[in-house]
Amino acid sequence: MDFLAGCIGGAAGVLVGHPFDTVKVRLQVQNVDNPLYRGTFHCFQSIVRQESVLGLYKGLSSPMMGLTFINAIVFGIQGNTLRLLGRDTPTNQFLAGAAAGLVQCVVCCPMELVKTRMQMQGAGQRKVPTCTRKVQTNLYKNALNCLMCIYQQEGLRGINRGMLCTVVRETPGYGVYFLTYDVLTQWMGCGPDAPYLVIKLLLAGGLAGSACWIATYPADVIKSRLQADGVGGVNRYSSVADCIRQCWQREGWQGFTRGLTSTLLRAFPVNAATFSTVTLFLMYMQEDPGRRNCDLASRAVPSQAEPSGL
Repeated sequence: MDFLAGCIGGAAGVLVGHPFDTVKVRLQVQNVDNPLYRGTFHCFQSIVRQESVLGLYKGLSSPMMGLTFINAIVFGIQGNTLRLLGRDTPTNQFLAGAAAGLVQCVVCCPMELVKTRMQMQGAGQRKVPTCTRKVQTNLYKNALNCLMCIYQQEGLRGINRGMLCTVVRETPGYGVYFLTYDVLTQWMGCGPDAPYLVIKLLLAGGLAGSACWIATYPADVIKSRLQADGVGGVNRYSSVADCIRQCWQREGWQGFTRGLTSTLLRAFPVNAATFSTVTLFLMYMQEDPGRRNCDLASRAVPSQAEPSGL
């Protein structure tokens, strides 16, 4: 049930937030000397005008394909780690979330690599009349073809491009994520019979997601640039340190916040949808009312000595 709840919650989050993620990636990796987009709204408008609404959903299949594994890992590891730690405290919530974030990087990094490469296809490419030849041919047919091409050209190292940045982002990020959700749900009193429960869960999940991204966003910028590096046949960065150095020298601290507005606009509805869907699904799908309340309480207000596994 936890596995299924995680999948459904994650799917809801991906469908809500993927257009914002596409805008974020485009802003993060665009050339600062010759930028295609002036800001979040201009980027969104340009993608729709040049590539249609479907352009906002480029690379969607990749996160959907990895969704099952990532949510199973995250919710399973977090719940079992919290149980192994013995006591449900804010510190243990952070440690359990960090452990979940670390383990799921194995799936998350290749998935986001494919997503980024797919999202970059057609960037800045304008529509041309059907009677003329296409200006550019897409490199990849779909997410699986993209993964196979990367493996054939770069091997396992290429598939795991950006792994260090992913670990640096995901490990503390998920710690902040679950800690914030725990603190907020307890503060708002999100028990099974609480009034306005859905609104409270949406608010807690959205704020938890926003806090997670604010805490780790610079690492995400570097990860996106490394994973997009080489698209078009040009490699700009030789290592993580070189990427950080070039970003700082050319753009200053602003370079590490590119796309943050789009990310926060995406983070709130995505994580609100994810956490509330998971919580409410478990609440209503359990056959035994007593167990149902226990599951909801352990997820929405984790205050049990022996919390049930997420």
